[in-house]
Amino acid sequence: MAPLLLLILGVSGVYGDSHSMRYYHTAVSAPGSGLPVFSEVGYVDDREIVNYNSDTRRYLPKTEWMKKLEPEYWEGQTQISQANEAVDKRNVQTVMQRFNQTGGIHSFQVMQGCELRDDGSTAGYSQHGYDGRDFLYLDTQRGLYIPAMHEAQITTQRWNSPDMRVGERDKNYVENICIEWLKKHINNGREDLERRVRPEVKVWGRQQPDGVTRLQCLAYGFHPRAVDVKWVRNGEDHIPSDEASPILPHPDGTYQTRISVEVPTREGDTYSCHVEHSSLEETLTVPWEPNNGLSSAVIAAIAICCLSVIVAVFAGVLVYKRRTPVNREIYAPPARWELAEDGHCPGLQRGSCDRC
Repeated sequence: MAPLLLLILGVSGVYGDSHSMRYYHTAVSAPGSGLPVFSEVGYVDDREIVNYNSDTRRYLPKTEWMKKLEPEYWEGQTQISQANEAVDKRNVQTVMQRFNQTGGIHSFQVMQGCELRDDGSTAGYSQHGYDGRDFLYLDTQRGLYIPAMHEAQITTQRWNSPDMRVGERDKNYVENICIEWLKKHINNGREDLERRVRPEVKVWGRQQPDGVTRLQCLAYGFHPRAVDVKWVRNGEDHIPSDEASPILPHPDGTYQTRISVEVPTREGDTYSCHVEHSSLEETLTVPWEPNNGLSSAVIAAIAICCLSVIVAVFAGVLVYKRRTPVNREIYAPPARWELAEDGHCPGLQRGSCDRC
Protein backbone atom coordinates (compact mmCIF):
# COMPACT_ATOMS: atom_id res chain seq x y z
CA MET A 1 0.00 0.00 0.00
CA ALA A 2 1.65 3.23 -1.15
CA PRO A 3 0.00 5.43 1.54
CA LEU A 4 1.14 2.97 4.22
CA LEU A 5 4.71 3.02 2.94
CA LEU A 6 4.70 6.81 2.97
CA LEU A 7 3.44 6.86 6.54
CA ILE A 8 6.09 4.45 7.73
CA LEU A 9 9.10 5.34 5.60
CA GLY A 10 8.66 8.89 4.35
CA VAL A 11 11.40 11.40 5.07
CA SER A 12 9.95 14.22 7.12
CA GLY A 13 11.01 17.55 8.52
CA VAL A 14 11.36 18.37 12.19
CA TYR A 15 7.86 18.23 13.64
CA GLY A 16 8.64 18.00 17.35
CA ASP A 17 6.52 15.65 19.41
CA SER A 18 4.09 14.32 16.83
CA HIS A 19 2.89 10.79 17.61
CA SER A 20 1.03 8.01 15.85
CA MET A 21 -0.69 4.77 16.80
CA ARG A 22 -1.06 1.98 14.23
CA TYR A 23 -2.53 -1.50 14.43
CA TYR A 24 -1.62 -4.13 11.83
CA HIS A 25 -3.27 -7.44 11.33
CA THR A 26 -2.93 -10.34 8.93
CA ALA A 27 -4.48 -13.70 8.20
CA VAL A 28 -2.94 -16.20 5.80
CA SER A 29 -4.88 -18.89 3.99
CA ALA A 30 -2.64 -21.80 5.02
CA PRO A 31 0.42 -22.64 7.14
CA GLY A 32 3.83 -22.69 5.50
CA SER A 33 4.37 -18.97 4.84
CA GLY A 34 6.81 -18.56 7.72
CA LEU A 35 4.23 -16.43 9.55
CA PRO A 36 1.54 -17.43 12.05
CA VAL A 37 -1.79 -18.14 10.38
CA PHE A 38 -3.10 -15.04 12.19
CA SER A 39 -1.24 -12.19 13.87
CA GLU A 40 -1.87 -8.73 15.27
CA VAL A 41 0.59 -6.06 16.36
CA GLY A 42 0.19 -2.52 17.69
CA TYR A 43 2.65 0.36 17.50
CA VAL A 44 2.92 3.78 19.09
CA ASP A 45 5.29 5.71 16.85
CA ASP A 46 7.71 2.92 15.89
CA ARG A 47 7.63 1.13 19.23
CA GLU A 48 5.81 -2.21 19.28
CA ILE A 49 3.43 -2.06 22.23
CA VAL A 50 1.23 -5.19 21.90
CA ASN A 51 1.28 -8.48 20.08
CA TYR A 52 -1.03 -11.44 19.48
CA ASN A 53 -0.68 -14.42 17.17
CA SER A 54 -2.34 -17.75 16.54
CA ASP A 55 0.60 -19.59 18.12
CA THR A 56 0.57 -17.89 21.54
CA ARG A 57 -3.17 -17.02 21.44
CA ARG A 58 -2.50 -14.37 24.09
CA TYR A 59 -2.57 -10.57 23.81
CA LEU A 60 0.75 -9.50 25.32
CA PRO A 61 2.47 -6.20 26.25
CA LYS A 62 5.76 -5.45 24.49
CA THR A 63 6.94 -2.50 26.61
CA GLU A 64 7.20 -2.04 30.35
CA TRP A 65 4.92 0.98 30.35
CA MET A 66 2.12 -0.94 28.65
CA LYS A 67 2.03 -3.18 31.70
CA LYS A 68 0.51 -0.25 33.61
CA LEU A 69 -2.85 -1.12 32.07
CA GLU A 70 -5.17 -3.15 34.28
CA PRO A 71 -5.18 -6.98 34.07
CA GLU A 72 -8.77 -6.89 32.79
CA TYR A 73 -7.49 -5.12 29.67
CA TRP A 74 -5.22 -8.02 28.72
CA GLU A 75 -7.81 -10.68 29.39
CA GLY A 76 -10.46 -8.78 27.44
CA GLN A 77 -8.08 -8.15 24.55
CA THR A 78 -7.11 -11.81 24.41
CA GLN A 79 -10.75 -12.86 24.07
CA ILE A 80 -11.37 -10.26 21.36
CA SER A 81 -8.24 -11.24 19.43
CA GLN A 82 -9.21 -14.90 19.54
CA ALA A 83 -12.59 -13.98 18.06
CA ASN A 84 -10.93 -11.71 15.48
CA GLU A 85 -8.70 -14.60 14.49
CA ALA A 86 -11.76 -16.60 13.51
CA VAL A 87 -13.24 -13.62 11.61
CA ASP A 88 -10.18 -12.93 9.50
CA LYS A 89 -9.53 -16.57 8.76
CA ARG A 90 -12.97 -16.53 7.15
CA ASN A 91 -12.23 -13.21 5.47
CA VAL A 92 -9.18 -14.53 3.62
CA GLN A 93 -11.25 -17.47 2.39
CA THR A 94 -13.99 -15.07 1.25
CA VAL A 95 -11.56 -13.02 -0.85
CA MET A 96 -10.06 -16.18 -2.32
CA GLN A 97 -13.55 -17.10 -3.53
CA ARG A 98 -13.93 -13.64 -5.07
CA PHE A 99 -10.76 -14.31 -7.10
CA ASN A 100 -11.80 -17.93 -7.87
CA GLN A 101 -8.71 -19.19 -6.03
CA THR A 102 -8.77 -22.69 -4.57
CA GLY A 103 -5.20 -23.10 -3.35
CA GLY A 104 -1.89 -21.44 -2.62
CA ILE A 105 -0.91 -19.12 0.24
CA HIS A 106 -2.80 -15.83 0.30
CA SER A 107 -3.01 -13.04 2.87
CA PHE A 108 -5.65 -10.60 4.05
CA GLN A 109 -4.17 -7.51 5.70
CA VAL A 110 -5.45 -4.50 7.62
CA MET A 111 -3.79 -1.31 8.85
CA GLN A 112 -5.72 1.12 11.00
CA GLY A 113 -4.56 4.02 13.13
CA CYS A 114 -4.30 7.71 13.87
CA GLU A 115 -1.83 10.57 14.22
CA LEU A 116 -1.61 13.39 16.77
CA ARG A 117 0.59 16.16 15.41
CA ASP A 118 2.53 18.69 17.44
CA ASP A 119 0.21 21.50 16.25
CA GLY A 120 -2.79 19.67 17.74
CA SER A 121 -4.23 18.48 14.42
CA THR A 122 -5.15 14.82 13.94
CA ALA A 123 -5.53 12.30 11.13
CA GLY A 124 -6.92 8.78 10.86
CA TYR A 125 -6.80 5.96 8.33
CA SER A 126 -8.08 2.44 7.74
CA GLN A 127 -6.74 0.36 4.84
CA HIS A 128 -7.31 -3.25 3.79
CA GLY A 129 -5.14 -5.28 1.45
CA TYR A 130 -5.07 -8.67 -0.20
CA ASP A 131 -1.83 -10.34 -1.29
CA GLY A 132 0.02 -7.03 -0.98
CA ARG A 133 -2.46 -5.02 -3.09
CA ASP A 134 -5.01 -2.42 -2.02
CA PHE A 135 -8.41 -4.03 -1.44
CA LEU A 136 -10.47 -1.22 0.10
CA TYR A 137 -9.89 1.86 2.25
CA LEU A 138 -11.80 4.31 4.42
CA ASP A 139 -12.64 7.76 3.08
CA THR A 140 -12.58 9.62 6.40
CA GLN A 141 -14.11 12.76 4.92
CA ARG A 142 -17.34 10.96 3.99
CA GLY A 143 -17.22 8.03 6.41
CA LEU A 144 -17.45 5.53 3.53
CA TYR A 145 -15.33 2.58 2.44
CA ILE A 146 -14.01 2.79 -1.12
CA PRO A 147 -13.19 -0.32 -3.20
CA ALA A 148 -9.68 -0.40 -4.66
CA MET A 149 -10.46 -3.35 -6.92
CA HIS A 150 -13.51 -4.93 -8.50
CA GLU A 151 -13.56 -7.84 -6.04
CA ALA A 152 -14.07 -5.43 -3.11
CA GLN A 153 -17.27 -3.85 -4.44
CA ILE A 154 -19.60 -6.36 -2.76
CA THR A 155 -18.00 -5.70 0.62
CA THR A 156 -18.06 -1.90 0.31
CA GLN A 157 -21.70 -1.88 -0.77
CA ARG A 158 -22.60 -3.96 2.25
CA TRP A 159 -20.43 -2.02 4.71
CA ASN A 160 -21.77 1.33 3.46
CA SER A 161 -25.41 0.25 3.60
CA PRO A 162 -27.78 2.11 5.99
CA ASP A 163 -28.07 -1.04 8.10
CA MET A 164 -24.31 -1.33 8.76
CA ARG A 165 -22.58 2.06 8.22
CA VAL A 166 -19.21 0.52 8.98
CA GLY A 167 -17.38 3.55 7.57
CA GLU A 168 -19.13 5.91 9.99
CA ARG A 169 -18.22 3.74 12.96
CA ASP A 170 -14.62 3.28 11.90
CA LYS A 171 -14.36 7.02 11.15
CA ASN A 172 -15.44 7.65 14.75
CA TYR A 173 -12.79 5.22 15.95
CA VAL A 174 -9.83 6.62 13.99
CA GLU A 175 -10.76 10.27 14.63
CA ASN A 176 -11.84 10.06 18.27
CA ILE A 177 -11.36 6.81 20.18
CA CYS A 178 -7.96 6.11 18.64
CA ILE A 179 -6.74 9.61 19.54
CA GLU A 180 -7.88 9.22 23.15
CA TRP A 181 -6.00 5.93 23.46
CA LEU A 182 -2.95 7.41 21.80
CA LYS A 183 -2.92 10.19 24.39
CA LYS A 184 -3.18 7.62 27.17
CA HIS A 185 -0.28 5.60 25.77
CA ILE A 186 1.82 8.75 25.33
CA ASN A 187 1.19 9.64 28.97
CA ASN A 188 2.19 6.16 30.16
CA GLY A 189 5.24 5.91 27.91
CA ARG A 190 6.32 9.54 27.68
CA GLU A 191 9.83 8.97 29.07
CA ASP A 192 10.47 6.32 26.43
CA LEU A 193 8.61 7.88 23.49
CA GLU A 194 9.87 11.44 23.92
CA ARG A 195 13.47 10.84 24.93
CA ARG A 196 16.07 12.93 23.10
CA VAL A 197 19.17 11.27 21.60
CA ARG A 198 21.62 13.35 19.56
CA PRO A 199 22.46 12.15 16.06
CA GLU A 200 25.90 10.94 15.04
CA VAL A 201 26.93 12.24 11.61
CA LYS A 202 29.47 10.85 9.12
CA VAL A 203 30.32 12.41 5.75
CA TRP A 204 32.36 11.14 2.82
CA GLY A 205 32.78 11.76 -0.88
CA ARG A 206 34.07 10.14 -4.04
CA GLN A 207 35.36 11.90 -7.13
CA GLN A 208 34.03 10.43 -10.38
CA PRO A 209 35.65 10.44 -13.83
CA ASP A 210 33.03 12.82 -15.29
CA GLY A 211 34.16 15.76 -13.15
CA VAL A 212 31.52 15.22 -10.52
CA THR A 213 31.96 14.42 -6.84
CA ARG A 214 29.32 12.37 -5.07
CA LEU A 215 28.87 13.37 -1.42
CA GLN A 216 27.18 11.25 1.23
CA CYS A 217 25.92 12.25 4.68
CA LEU A 218 24.80 9.60 7.15
CA ALA A 219 22.92 10.67 10.29
CA TYR A 220 22.24 7.85 12.72
CA GLY A 221 21.50 6.95 16.33
CA PHE A 222 18.97 9.77 16.87
CA HIS A 223 15.58 9.88 18.59
CA PRO A 224 12.81 10.95 18.01
CA ARG A 225 12.37 10.09 14.35
CA ALA A 226 11.79 13.55 12.82
CA VAL A 227 14.98 15.02 11.36
CA ASP A 228 16.11 17.39 8.61
CA VAL A 229 19.38 16.58 6.81
CA LYS A 230 20.81 18.59 3.90
CA TRP A 231 24.04 19.43 2.07
CA VAL A 232 25.15 23.07 1.91
CA ARG A 233 27.69 24.70 -0.45
CA ASN A 234 29.95 27.48 0.87
CA GLY A 235 27.98 27.67 4.10
CA GLU A 236 24.78 29.08 2.61
CA ASP A 237 23.57 27.41 -0.61
CA HIS A 238 21.29 24.44 -0.04
CA ILE A 239 21.97 21.65 -2.55
CA PRO A 240 18.85 19.62 -3.48
CA SER A 241 19.40 15.94 -2.79
CA ASP A 242 19.34 13.50 -5.69
CA GLU A 243 18.94 10.53 -3.35
CA ALA A 244 17.54 10.34 0.17
CA SER A 245 17.03 7.10 2.04
CA PRO A 246 13.95 6.58 4.20
CA ILE A 247 14.27 7.27 7.91
CA LEU A 248 14.84 3.73 9.15
CA PRO A 249 14.71 2.30 12.68
CA HIS A 250 17.63 0.70 14.49
CA PRO A 251 17.03 -2.29 16.79
CA ASP A 252 17.81 -0.04 19.79
CA GLY A 253 14.88 2.25 18.98
CA THR A 254 16.93 5.03 17.35
CA TYR A 255 16.87 6.03 13.67
CA GLN A 256 19.08 6.74 10.69
CA THR A 257 18.93 8.35 7.27
CA ARG A 258 21.38 9.07 4.45
CA ILE A 259 21.43 11.98 1.99
CA SER A 260 23.45 12.02 -1.27
CA VAL A 261 24.25 14.83 -3.72
CA GLU A 262 26.41 15.24 -6.82
CA VAL A 263 28.46 18.46 -7.14
CA PRO A 264 31.04 19.76 -9.63
CA THR A 265 34.63 18.82 -8.76
CA ARG A 266 36.35 22.20 -8.46
CA GLU A 267 38.66 24.04 -6.09
CA GLY A 268 37.44 26.76 -3.77
CA ASP A 269 33.99 25.40 -2.96
CA THR A 270 33.32 23.98 0.48
CA TYR A 271 30.60 21.51 1.40
CA SER A 272 29.04 20.60 4.73
CA CYS A 273 26.18 18.46 5.97
CA HIS A 274 23.64 20.28 8.16
CA VAL A 275 21.43 18.34 10.56
CA GLU A 276 18.47 19.74 12.50
CA HIS A 277 16.91 17.62 15.25
CA SER A 278 14.90 18.27 18.39
CA SER A 279 17.80 16.98 20.54
CA LEU A 280 20.05 19.78 19.24
CA GLU A 281 20.05 23.37 20.49
CA GLU A 282 21.48 24.53 17.15
CA THR A 283 22.14 23.05 13.71
CA LEU A 284 24.85 20.40 13.68
CA THR A 285 27.30 21.16 10.86
CA VAL A 286 29.83 18.57 9.67
CA PRO A 287 32.22 19.72 6.89
CA TRP A 288 33.48 17.46 4.13
CA GLU A 289 37.22 17.51 3.59
CA PRO A 290 38.34 16.56 0.04
CA ASN A 291 40.56 13.50 -0.30
CA ASN A 292 39.80 12.37 3.22
CA GLY A 293 38.86 8.88 1.98
CA LEU A 294 36.72 6.45 3.93
CA SER A 295 37.87 6.24 7.53
CA SER A 296 37.32 3.14 9.60
CA ALA A 297 34.58 4.99 11.50
CA VAL A 298 32.76 5.80 8.27
CA ILE A 299 33.12 2.23 7.03
CA ALA A 300 31.68 0.96 10.32
CA ALA A 301 28.81 3.46 10.08
CA ILE A 302 28.04 2.35 6.52
CA ALA A 303 28.05 -1.28 7.63
CA ILE A 304 25.58 -0.44 10.40
CA CYS A 305 23.41 1.42 7.87
CA CYS A 306 23.33 -1.50 5.44
CA LEU A 307 22.54 -3.99 8.17
CA SER A 308 19.74 -1.79 9.51
CA VAL A 309 18.26 -1.42 6.03
CA ILE A 310 18.14 -5.19 5.66
CA VAL A 311 16.53 -5.56 9.09
CA ALA A 312 14.06 -2.75 8.36
CA VAL A 313 13.02 -4.19 5.00
CA PHE A 314 12.45 -7.62 6.55
CA ALA A 315 10.58 -6.09 9.48
CA GLY A 316 8.53 -3.98 7.07
CA VAL A 317 7.27 -7.10 5.31
CA LEU A 318 6.11 -8.47 8.64
CA VAL A 319 4.76 -5.15 9.94
CA TYR A 320 2.65 -4.59 6.85
CA LYS A 321 0.91 -7.88 7.52
CA ARG A 322 -0.31 -7.02 11.00
CA ARG A 323 -2.76 -4.90 12.96
CA THR A 324 -4.32 -5.23 16.42
CA PRO A 325 -8.12 -4.97 16.74
CA VAL A 326 -9.82 -4.19 20.04
CA ASN A 327 -13.29 -3.60 21.46
CA ARG A 328 -14.13 -0.02 20.44
CA GLU A 329 -16.31 0.61 23.52
CA ILE A 330 -13.66 -0.36 26.08
CA TYR A 331 -10.26 -0.67 24.45
CA ALA A 332 -8.26 0.66 21.52
CA PRO A 333 -9.09 -0.40 17.91
CA PRO A 334 -12.46 -1.86 16.93
CA ALA A 335 -13.29 -5.50 16.35
CA ARG A 336 -12.98 -6.99 12.88
CA TRP A 337 -15.76 -6.99 10.30
CA GLU A 338 -16.91 -9.95 8.21
CA LEU A 339 -16.47 -9.53 4.43
CA ALA A 340 -18.97 -12.22 3.42
CA GLU A 341 -22.57 -11.29 2.75
CA ASP A 342 -23.83 -13.98 5.11
CA GLY A 343 -21.05 -13.56 7.65
CA HIS A 344 -21.93 -13.78 11.30
CA CYS A 345 -20.62 -11.76 14.19
CA PRO A 346 -18.28 -13.47 16.67
CA GLY A 347 -20.03 -11.65 19.52
CA LEU A 348 -17.31 -9.19 20.51
CA GLN A 349 -19.55 -6.49 21.91
CA ARG A 350 -21.23 -6.37 25.25
CA GLY A 351 -24.92 -7.21 25.19
CA SER A 352 -25.48 -7.20 21.45
CA CYS A 353 -23.90 -8.10 18.14
CA ASP A 354 -23.40 -5.02 15.95
CA ARG A 355 -20.03 -5.56 14.23
CA CYS A 356 -21.08 -7.89 11.38
